[in-house]
Amino acid sequence: MEWGDVRYFLALARAGSLSAASRRLGVEHTTVARRVDALEAALGMRLFDRLPRGWVLTPEGEGLVADAARLEEEALAFARRAAGASGVAGEVRVSAPPVLASHFLAPRLGPFLAAHPGIVLTLAGEKRAALLGQREADLALRLSRPAEHGVVARRVATLTFALYAAPAYLDGRRPEEWCFLGDDESLGELPQQRWLLAVAGARPLVLRTNDLATLVHAARAGIGVAALPCFIGDADPGLRHVAADRDGAASREIWIAIHEDLRRSPRLRLAMDAIGEIFTRDRWLLEGMAGR
Repeated sequence: MEWGDVRYFLALARAGSLSAASRRLGVEHTTVARRVDALEAALGMRLFDRLPRGWVLTPEGEGLVADAARLEEEALAFARRAAGASGVAGEVRVSAPPVLASHFLAPRLGPFLAAHPGIVLTLAGEKRAALLGQREADLALRLSRPAEHGVVARRVATLTFALYAAPAYLDGRRPEEWCFLGDDESLGELPQQRWLLAVAGARPLVLRTNDLATLVHAARAGIGVAALPCFIGDADPGLRHVAADRDGAASREIWIAIHEDLRRSPRLRLAMDAIGEIFTRDRWLLEGMAGR
């Protein structure tokens, strides 16, 4: 039996379909099917019924899910402990919200990478929280305190929001005539969205989007008033500061997190300290004190 096939079995058991399992594993759906077929052949039993609505576990397959999960956790723990004992050179995978990855962190990584040429940094801008226990990332920046088991974190800054609009939109237009631009409902009840709606009151929300860049461009084009991170809005000459979040209702804490098994890795410790220092050094931008 190929032990790696167990990982495909477990992913398919959790996802319920080849397409969902293949997306999670980052492979073609035919690869998932082939590896599960190989595992069934090696075990001499059928683990899934192939039905039109998806792959459904057989009773035999259901009985092996818990064992497969234990195998996965042991393998991941082995990998984390090995990574924790590694040297300085190598890859560091960092997951971060897109706004922090592209607009804040990436432009400030040059000195760190120049000082440590043996480190290759993979910076992934992700709206979802990467699972550190599953080795989806080595380090993660989060906009709330992580609650994942085995993860340790420290707060490095606060991300503040304010209202911004194009000067041409504001000139000659009374506040009661303003329209607003907000986050798409698919992002859920974000603090900045709740604050925006509270400020807007009965005034219309004319555009929703799940992309911050779209929100910035729409505000700059004079479509309406948007709640934006201060470090973006304050630096944009095409936007004017309209109102501050005086009570901190829209603020988001920024945390940097690592799995406890990886804390002893010199490479990851070095990267974590450097990224933390970047946020600490320029937190005044994140917290909306630029130009105030």
